[in-house]
Amino acid sequence: MARFALLVLTAVAMFGQANHDLGYDDIPMLPGLPFHVHDPKRPHPPVVTPAAQAGGAPSDAIVLFDGKDLSEWQSGKSNWKVASGYLEVAPGAGDLVTKQKFGDVQLHVEWAAPLEIRGNSQNRGNSGIYLQGRYEVQVLDSYQNPTYADGQAGALYGQWPPLANATRKPGEWQSYDIVFEAPKFEAGKLVRPAYATVFLNGVLLHSHKELMGPTVHRQLAKYTAHPAEDSLVLQDHQQPVRYRNIWIRRLRGYDQPEK
Repeated sequence: MARFALLVLTAVAMFGQANHDLGYDDIPMLPGLPFHVHDPKRPHPPVVTPAAQAGGAPSDAIVLFDGKDLSEWQSGKSNWKVASGYLEVAPGAGDLVTKQKFGDVQLHVEWAAPLEIRGNSQNRGNSGIYLQGRYEVQVLDSYQNPTYADGQAGALYGQWPPLANATRKPGEWQSYDIVFEAPKFEAGKLVRPAYATVFLNGVLLHSHKELMGPTVHRQLAKYTAHPAEDSLVLQDHQQPVRYRNIWIRRLRGYDQPEK
């Protein structure tokens, strides 16, 4: 009889307890969120398949340039050259603007300054990547090419120099990986500035750096209200910079409550 009672108690202990493999609902709530710590009801993030090769587009990315055509870009820019898997700035072609508009994003861009060195400072391999058409991450041949610190490759132009000069030699392919958090406006007033995190060739240049406003030349940046989403822009600075493997991911919180 005592043995039977022990078996019953063991079974209750084994099978009567809740299964906590997926979480707990008896723990305090997270501040500002409708979820407990380890909440089993908290939504799971979507599955994203990474690219087979480093630098490739993951499964949820929008491929803006795959080496073939300008179908993701606004028409009328036929002077931008597409050949051999890359895109080349044709001086005088004008800036290249995406058809789609974006807010918070992760962006991957590969670029190369001209192999033939011409000019110096800002007149050597100059172009730019403009988030929302306003916030520039500088593209420049900064390999043994002195210029002002907040204008070299990787600078948040006119505002913040990069933490390092990680540029390769002219003609070699370089890669930017950028996380951009768009500014937020309410009733025409700024309530949150823009932030940028930038890697060049795997080297951190900016870590969640606050932007002072849209990019300007020889002026102080300041914010004015603009749409929550806008186009990505590649700058024509009258120099034959090349681009390839451009993709972008929209960043949205999957379980954040509405503000």
